[in-house]
Amino acid sequence: MNAHWLSIVPFLVVIPLAIFTKRVLPALTIGLIVGAYLLNPDLVGGIQTAVSHVIKAFSEENNLKVIIFLYVFTGLVGIMKHSGGIKGFVKWASEHVKTKRGALILIWVSTLGTFSAPSFRIVTIGPIMRALLKKIKMSAEELGFVIETTGTAVIVLIPVATAFVGYMTSVIEISLHNENIHSDPYMVFLKSIPFNFFAFSIILIGIYLSFFHHAKKKVDKTKDPENEKQAEAKGWEDCHPVVAKDLPARAINLIVPLVLVIGLTLILTYYSGHTKGYQGVQAFIQANVLDAMLVALVVTTLLSFFYYLFQKFKLEDLMREFINGANELMNVIILLAVVWGLSLVTNELGFAGFVSKHVDWIPTSFVPPVLFILGAVISYFIGSAWGTWGILMPLGVSLAHASGASLPIVVGAVFASGSFGAFSSPLSDDTNTMAGILDLKAMPYARFKLKAGVIAAVVAAVAYGVTSFFI
Repeated sequence: MNAHWLSIVPFLVVIPLAIFTKRVLPALTIGLIVGAYLLNPDLVGGIQTAVSHVIKAFSEENNLKVIIFLYVFTGLVGIMKHSGGIKGFVKWASEHVKTKRGALILIWVSTLGTFSAPSFRIVTIGPIMRALLKKIKMSAEELGFVIETTGTAVIVLIPVATAFVGYMTSVIEISLHNENIHSDPYMVFLKSIPFNFFAFSIILIGIYLSFFHHAKKKVDKTKDPENEKQAEAKGWEDCHPVVAKDLPARAINLIVPLVLVIGLTLILTYYSGHTKGYQGVQAFIQANVLDAMLVALVVTTLLSFFYYLFQKFKLEDLMREFINGANELMNVIILLAVVWGLSLVTNELGFAGFVSKHVDWIPTSFVPPVLFILGAVISYFIGSAWGTWGILMPLGVSLAHASGASLPIVVGAVFASGSFGAFSSPLSDDTNTMAGILDLKAMPYARFKLKAGVIAAVVAAVAYGVTSFFI
């Protein structure tokens, strides 16, 4: 099917469904099924087509690597939690940090070791700040805000050793494939990083709040002011399962795996590029980063198992926690599979041809800011950066290809729009996890962040308009 208007129907189904239901996976699944029935309008033919396209996506080597990476990564986090690594770090930091300045410096410096995933960063740093609330002159809302500005906004800018990299590269790859664009998806991702204007804007706001802003009024810290005494009596060991009282406190069990996975990733990435004949920075740029990250992660996980077994942790318990941890990201893995299937279906319906034929009249400079605003609205209402990227990236790449807009700027705009929702939405995992740890109500806390989020979004939208006008 070539350049047919029916090719946009799945997206016309997915986007409003995702916004109104606030559920990404069901919306994408329905969009996939609708598209499959448009391809094969038979009683069971549509379902068969949908399933076959998901299976076809799973058969791609790089797609399997992404899935294995995501599964093993969260499994490793699971055994680090069980071994008391996170609790040990929280205990050590809460005993040694005494001032507001020290707490804020810890938040920013700790990014160097906890940038693997936003959720991992929040459950590692959040309990420390919970323990320090009485010592520092800063509200829980402000502390949560600063932690989150060093979460998703920072992690989307890091090109190695994060849970995001494989997923982000994957949605770029399937979008490029649909448009027959023969570019390396990882290189496109690297080139898009400087154009994630929302991330840079919110980080700058976070730095300002951390070191230059002096609050005039302290905001209530607890969910219910009348229960303030109960909240104060509730220790940091009760704020999240990763720091539960029954876990040991061994910071070294967090530090060793983190140093291993980051160090091995850098070494293997350089080695991959070196084997292709490159030196220095070019070796990193030309490397097969996904392979390097996956091998580094698997080696780190195996060594961590042996390391924890040496400490007398039971293999049965470690395996259980590994699987439980890994399963926490199954929703993202399933989401990714449906995104792949939907992209293949819309490609067969002629989506790329339809966009190329009908949107070439759109001014090039309009594409990035409009995509960013659309994505920001979607991500705010669904609360998912992953879902926003999966929904919007195929559309964004098609629009860039048809209109002649800069591909790195468009890709950066899509990633920035998802970052907005992860930071600002009251439905996002980041918001709710942070609120739970700091004993805040999710909705007021989300409103507290929204003003800064909107300011950063406006700056980003203007920056996309100006930048795309000149590039």
